[in-house]
Amino acid sequence: MSVASLRRAARESVSGLPREFWWLWTSTLINRLGAFVATFMALYLTLDRGYSASYAGLVASLHGLGGVVSSIGAGIMTDRLGRRPTLVIAQTSTALSVALLGFMTEPVAIAGVAFLVGMASNASRPAVQAMMADIVKPEDRVRAFSLNYWAINLGFAVSSMTAGFIAQYSYLAGFLGEASLTLVCAVVVFLKLPESRPEQTAVEKESEPQIGMGTVLKDGRFMGVVGLSFLISLIFQQGYVGLPVAMGTDGFSSADFGLAIAVNGILIVAVQIPVTRYIQHRDPRRLLVISALLAGYGFGLTAFAGSVAVYALTICVWTLAEIVNAPTQTGLVVRLSPVHGRGRYQGIYTMSWSVAALVAPLMSGYVIDHFGATWLWAACAVLGSVAALGYWVLMRGLAGEGVPGAPAGDEARVEVREASGV
Repeated sequence: MSVASLRRAARESVSGLPREFWWLWTSTLINRLGAFVATFMALYLTLDRGYSASYAGLVASLHGLGGVVSSIGAGIMTDRLGRRPTLVIAQTSTALSVALLGFMTEPVAIAGVAFLVGMASNASRPAVQAMMADIVKPEDRVRAFSLNYWAINLGFAVSSMTAGFIAQYSYLAGFLGEASLTLVCAVVVFLKLPESRPEQTAVEKESEPQIGMGTVLKDGRFMGVVGLSFLISLIFQQGYVGLPVAMGTDGFSSADFGLAIAVNGILIVAVQIPVTRYIQHRDPRRLLVISALLAGYGFGLTAFAGSVAVYALTICVWTLAEIVNAPTQTGLVVRLSPVHGRGRYQGIYTMSWSVAALVAPLMSGYVIDHFGATWLWAACAVLGSVAALGYWVLMRGLAGEGVPGAPAGDEARVEVREASGV
């Protein structure tokens, strides 16, 4: 491909999106540049504080439990209070709780504040996804979600490398750095992003049924997607809870883990956009099946890793799964979400990741302590196979976002519901 072709592809990938999207994108990038707690908490507790893998798993699970608790509440806040206020409250609370966590020394205090961090940090997710769906045209949403995911991983690639070396000298500096950058995100949202929540007209209020949490839970196809999202997330979470503990057990340092896991972000930054241009017109059913298999067996290959280079190679495999899965599944969730219930739908979807964040550390800590890491990686392969089968069955007859002739946005959502009988 010529340089001119590459420039044209890059220009087409970023053109046509509203200014508000780019401010939201900037906030995402800044937030991920400061990512520290989620990536290095396990190493901080086991290597710096000397706690067991099981205790590290417990703390990470409490962090995940905080996210579970806040998911539903944040979804309701996003619909009732608005996207912008929810984001500002969530990001400010995250900054304060992360800074506090850096000064905690007692096991109970660390666990309690980690729970608060999980609540605060997870509360922004429904609002971000709902705002993005509000401000971006249906035909551009997969591209927008991909660009946002690209920003997440650009920030992660930079932060994982730098924070790995910072952690060798001062974990406290890492906590305070994340707190400062998260506070900057809150300022950006407050100053640059207007409220995007669609207002219901009087006719819509009378003609459309009110959307509550019961509506979401009774939505059969959507809840199926939520269940499969939980399985996929349970696998991906091992890159941040099981993998660092396994590498630490094998004698690798925090810097070694930082360099290895940085491959994840670097690869996504390098190929996310061109891959999305390729897959956005492909069958989402096949894409999700392939991504589930790549995720499961990518982690399964970790059982054979014995050096940083081989660990990095296995990370490349399951990173490809992320690249395919993230925009495809997020686009599917938006299509299944009614306009005036996006916050609640996104809250339940976010909860699937939060529950996985709660279960994954307990799962990895217990399995590594009692059976060894090899059994953990084998379990990931099994989960990936189950998720692939689930996607294949669930998405029968579902047209893909961006597929020529397929409906988009709310028209697609209506057609999907009619086809699935929900």
